Amino acid sequence: MERATRTSLTLRGNARDLHRIPICFTAVAQLDLSHLSPWGHALLSPSAANTDPLLLAQRLRDAFPFVTSLTVYSRSPSIVQIVSHLWPGLRRVKLVRWHQRPQSTLGADFDPLFSACQSLSELDLSEFYYWTEDLPPVLESYPNVARSLTKLNLLTTSFTEGFKANEIKSITAACPKLQHLLVACMFDPRYIGFVGEEALLSISTNCPELRVIHLIDTTSLANAHGEPDDDGFTAEDARVGRAALIDFFSGLPLLEELVLDVCKNVRDSGLALEVLGSKCPRLRALKLGQFHGICSAIGSKLNGIALCAGLESLAIKNSADLTDMGLIEIAKGCCKLAKFEVHGCKRITVKGLGTMACLLRKTLVDVSISCCKNLNAAASLRALERIRDRIQRLHIDCVWEPEDAHGFDLDQVNVDDYVGDGIAVNRNGDDGGDYMDLNWAAECENRSKKCKLGMDGECSYMPPSNGNGNGNGFWYGESWERLHYLSLWVGVGELLTPLPSVGLDDCPNLEEIQIRVEGDCRGRHRPTQREFGLSCLAGYPCLSKMKLDCGDTVGYALTAPPGQMDLSLWERFFLTGIESLCLTELDYWPPQDRDVNQRSLWLPAAGLLSECVTLRKLFIHGTAHEHFMMFLVRNPSLRDVQLREDYYPAPENEMSTEMRVDSCCRFEDALNRRPFLD
Repeated sequence: MERATRTSLTLRGNARDLHRIPICFTAVAQLDLSHLSPWGHALLSPSAANTDPLLLAQRLRDAFPFVTSLTVYSRSPSIVQIVSHLWPGLRRVKLVRWHQRPQSTLGADFDPLFSACQSLSELDLSEFYYWTEDLPPVLESYPNVARSLTKLNLLTTSFTEGFKANEIKSITAACPKLQHLLVACMFDPRYIGFVGEEALLSISTNCPELRVIHLIDTTSLANAHGEPDDDGFTAEDARVGRAALIDFFSGLPLLEELVLDVCKNVRDSGLALEVLGSKCPRLRALKLGQFHGICSAIGSKLNGIALCAGLESLAIKNSADLTDMGLIEIAKGCCKLAKFEVHGCKRITVKGLGTMACLLRKTLVDVSISCCKNLNAAASLRALERIRDRIQRLHIDCVWEPEDAHGFDLDQVNVDDYVGDGIAVNRNGDDGGDYMDLNWAAECENRSKKCKLGMDGECSYMPPSNGNGNGNGFWYGESWERLHYLSLWVGVGELLTPLPSVGLDDCPNLEEIQIRVEGDCRGRHRPTQREFGLSCLAGYPCLSKMKLDCGDTVGYALTAPPGQMDLSLWERFFLTGIESLCLTELDYWPPQDRDVNQRSLWLPAAGLLSECVTLRKLFIHGTAHEHFMMFLVRNPSLRDVQLREDYYPAPENEMSTEMRVDSCCRFEDALNRRPFLD
């Protein structure tokens, strides 16, 4: 029954074994071929199989006759040509390529697809490297297919400059029925073809049915954790004014999700955001990057982004003048927020974030805090103390410096100070210099009274003598009992070991953790500690999945200068202690040497990974020597292993190690020859 009714399937076999595909999954409509082994090699090519590629293609067609959604790794236009003729009824296609674009004519990668698949409605190129000049001519050559497109994802992370203004105009003019548009572009006015007001207005004019829009500067894609400038403002302003934003928002009445990460100053945006809230009543998710003046928090009347009352997800990045009182205003107006992300806002403190968390206790379950000057790891967790029994997903930066002068005792915060009879709140220091009269709504006041009387099921009153109370009528648990996903950023050279001691010691249901280590190892001396601190995660009993991303850790792949460590020793430092964890799935990005474009698994890392005896799945996002990979065969439970060079530019011919096509096949044969009890 499962085989006969399954509609989605990802193939993970070796391309040479395509003739052994079972034919019992005939109902599959969504097929993913992008992870076949050897990863990144041409599908259905003579080098990948010993059988005629056309016979294998027909085998795929017979095994999966009703495919309408396809993901495939396309090294060359011939792959697109084959799969588009196999399934001419394709409606959704995702192309993947991290290797460099082959020398071919403009649009050669897309022409076969648009020619054969007349029903195409969704195209995802977010992991496909191509030239921005490739797409517009193809859309113009096949107007019927272009007009049928409803979803277009062009957030290609490997772009350096992204789509130019004239290309965005051409794309939106050719695809008037678009409902989802995600584009990597350049807002920097110093570049030719930068995106400004005219390009923005062309989007709303040409595609009035848009429901999801992501316009992200390529600088943000390349440096997701980049810290803001000293004062929070960039040297250049974006050429996007308040009037243009108002016209842009007014032309998109169906908008549900909006991301504008421009990486250049957009000043005095509060009024435009008020128009966004009124003209786009369906808006549920919003992310703003480098927007200033989003909420002035002056007087008792809500303004700016606080008037987007329907928001359920809000992300604010590098807003230089956002203060604690602004956060409180946002919590007051956006009372449905379930997800909140704040990045690079230097004027907010634990007091403002803690008060916001208290006010959103009933809805907030997903929080991300990064690059905020006054919010290190301990301060971030302290701010969320009252809702830690409700948080399900969390990201913090592992910055262990002592709390600065802006720290405060959360137990001294009483929500009644912000709810009720127009109490004046003093705003000093980094929060500004004015007084603000908070004349809160009666609904919020009633909620506070219900909490004190124990009438609200989401918030219970306990007497101060109870260890979990604070004397203000609120009770909060000591455990992060609902937390199932944790994300951490760690600067290179820092340790993970303080994590339990700052407040994350009791996470009984934590299942997945993602750790990103970033920085330059060059010039650093040996760490004083033997290990990074993965062993401290053994206190989380349900932890089974980990993503350890050291891909942005830069060092010496070969010989390091005296007194420093090469990448093999840094890998030993990062991975020591992983054997104490009961992981079943691990994604690992090795550190890199950018000078030689090499990300490799070295001998110490291979040995340590082989000792993690509970692992079932291991994906290494880099390369390795074959004899290092053979260490992993000793792991009794390991079932699925793959090397993925999913970074740009992936090497055309792997010469830094001997892990090529034949090496991958020998390793997989050795892995699969072992007996498996289950």
